[in-house]
Amino acid sequence: MTSASESKANEAVAYSTISVGNTEKCDGDENTIRGNWGSKLDFMLSCVGYAVGLGNIWRFPYLAYSNGGGAFLLPYIIMLLCAGLPLFFLELSFGQFASLGAISIWKISPVFKGLGWGMTLITAMVCCYYNVIIAYILFYLFASMTSELPWASCGHEWNSDMCSLNGTIMDENGTAVHSNDSVRPSVEFWNNRVLHRSSGIEEPGSVRWDLCLCLLLAWIIVFFCIAKGVKSSGKVVYFTATFPYVVLLILFIRGVTLPGAADGILYFVWPKFELLKDPKVWKDAASQIFYSLGVAWGSLHTLSSYNKFHNNCHRDALVVAFTNCGTSIFAGFVIFSVIGFMAHDANLEIDKVASTGPGLAFVAYPEAVARMPASPFWSFLFFCMLFTLGLDSQFVMMETVITAFCDELSTKIENVQSKKIWFTLGFCVVGFLLGIPHVTEGGIYLLSLMDNYSAGFSLLLIAFVELIVISYVYGIQRYTEDISKMLGFTPNIYWKAMWMIITPCVIGFIFVFFCVGYAPLTYETDYKFPPWAEALGWLMVVAAIVPTPIIAVYEISKAKGSLIEKIERSAQSHSEWGPFLNEHRRELQYPEIEGRGGNCDDESAVPLSSPPSYNAAMNAVDSSV
Repeated sequence: MTSASESKANEAVAYSTISVGNTEKCDGDENTIRGNWGSKLDFMLSCVGYAVGLGNIWRFPYLAYSNGGGAFLLPYIIMLLCAGLPLFFLELSFGQFASLGAISIWKISPVFKGLGWGMTLITAMVCCYYNVIIAYILFYLFASMTSELPWASCGHEWNSDMCSLNGTIMDENGTAVHSNDSVRPSVEFWNNRVLHRSSGIEEPGSVRWDLCLCLLLAWIIVFFCIAKGVKSSGKVVYFTATFPYVVLLILFIRGVTLPGAADGILYFVWPKFELLKDPKVWKDAASQIFYSLGVAWGSLHTLSSYNKFHNNCHRDALVVAFTNCGTSIFAGFVIFSVIGFMAHDANLEIDKVASTGPGLAFVAYPEAVARMPASPFWSFLFFCMLFTLGLDSQFVMMETVITAFCDELSTKIENVQSKKIWFTLGFCVVGFLLGIPHVTEGGIYLLSLMDNYSAGFSLLLIAFVELIVISYVYGIQRYTEDISKMLGFTPNIYWKAMWMIITPCVIGFIFVFFCVGYAPLTYETDYKFPPWAEALGWLMVVAAIVPTPIIAVYEISKAKGSLIEKIERSAQSHSEWGPFLNEHRRELQYPEIEGRGGNCDDESAVPLSSPPSYNAAMNAVDSSV
């Protein structure tokens, strides 16, 4: 039978062993169960990389162009201050406080857990077509590896008789005449060579195998970059989040030196106030803020969930939000300087130069680099920039989906974090398979359909309900008390006013405008989507919204009491709601949860009450001997 002195000696040895092993496992992490960012800079660059993505290059200039240039900037800035920024800070603080993904975080009010599923489904849908855009970029990247860019001139097999660099074509008699119907070679390369575009979504045609291989390569790269979660993707962004700014600056300097650039920039900044009456302008501004900042997607919850508990996410929200929007506007200057040059060169009005839609970045930008000395080099550099921009956002969106499922399965699958790499592989394979229809000859129509419906209407509804839940169901006073203890200061009246009143009203106002101004979807103004395609688009909207009422009904039905009591109980916070680690739960007076030590410096992480002193341990050993 072991004596008391021997037990103390064994406890001393055991404690030292556990401490050393635990320290090695922690490797600086505060939360050893879920892990943390390797450094503060990892998180900041990941946020910037997520927010500053392809949307800043091809979506923002496209929306500004189609909504009258500078007129779009006013609603865009208003939406940033009244909707985008308040939601951005809300979601960063929400995710950091609970350290959970987009689904599990709704322990704050289980009856609204469907919001998390809706966010995750939206992000999953966008992941499928977003990587198709990265595949387009890879196609152009490989096409740049030549002595002469294939979109720099006519005369290729994919060019038509209407192809012209300066608007001049040959008539039936072989005479050079100016034609407003001429098509620039960069446009024909995009439509005829890259897409081999069919006449409509009802004619999908065959798979473009060169694009399909580019799509496969894109998914392989994404998998290897996120295979180890935030520990691997957090280091990749040191390059991918900073490199684009260098190239944008170079392109801006080149763009403003081109003839006609001033006219393009003036068109971009000069507002046409009469267009502000159009609900589409305001709806597009709100949609772009949601798309660009990434609010209501679940990604901000995921990113901040890997922060240390007392990180200053208030400052992070301001820095990232304004950096993102500043980049969008700067990118607009870059691309509109090129559009002005193209209009000057073709002797056309600016609003008739470039086609709208995702192809803008694959028409206007390639046209710009084709005009530079050593154009293949600049083209390669530019598409490398686009590639890195796309990867950042794709990393975070994929991490959002994977983290959401892993957090949900953590109570059902033992040590699910160790199996995360297999979930990652599975999601990447499924994403590739779902992306194949987008690389057919009619794939661009499907991409446009998903881009228009998957992340617009539904995001507004989810964001609205999220604000209501936190402000009124959980309680704004209770929430601000929680994050004030986390941050060390209380959010000022601006944030409370926005969360409780102004931001929900703005979102509701935009929702009404969306309904009033709804019009059937078109592609490049000359193709109208058939009714069945519109119906498919609305199914995407419904798919993101329907989980909320379904799960609400389920949560209410399993609660006890009368109907009113069931609703009240299902809306109350789950017993596990609060900070993830027991150290912080004690600090904020939340009940502790078994197995939530997870902190190298937290005694609850060690299954011993307290370590014996060195002298006591040694005396115990000596006396036993």
